[in-house]
Amino acid sequence: MSNVELVQQSLERFVRTGELVWDVTDPEVVIVDHDIMDGSEYRGHEGVQRWLGDWSSAWSHFTMEPEEVIDAGDSVVVIVRMKATGAASGIEIERRDGIVYRVYAGRIIRLDYFNSAEQALAAAGLSA
Repeated sequence: MSNVELVQQSLERFVRTGELVWDVTDPEVVIVDHDIMDGSEYRGHEGVQRWLGDWSSAWSHFTMEPEEVIDAGDSVVVIVRMKATGAASGIEIERRDGIVYRVYAGRIIRLDYFNSAEQALAAAGLSA
């Protein structure tokens, strides 16, 4: 399975069920959410769960729809259309977020989440 196929299947399952595909997520995975101001890193499967909780707690409702999946060599960039309502503010947003997945030996080893497609493309060395 290619890196692109692995990321697509993992993301499709998450969007559909809210569950990650743990057997393709490295036990030492690192997640950096560039949308969170303190720049925290989340490590390991427990870190993934904590990040998902932190991220989703900001929204009273959200949906994500993958728009593009781009092969960037050792990375895969996914551009998603996100629609969300702020939990505290009630403000509705719609934006194109970007996620950069690093894959090694058939496992996702790092995920960088950006609140803009352009930032994700730049982080992967691609132009917007």
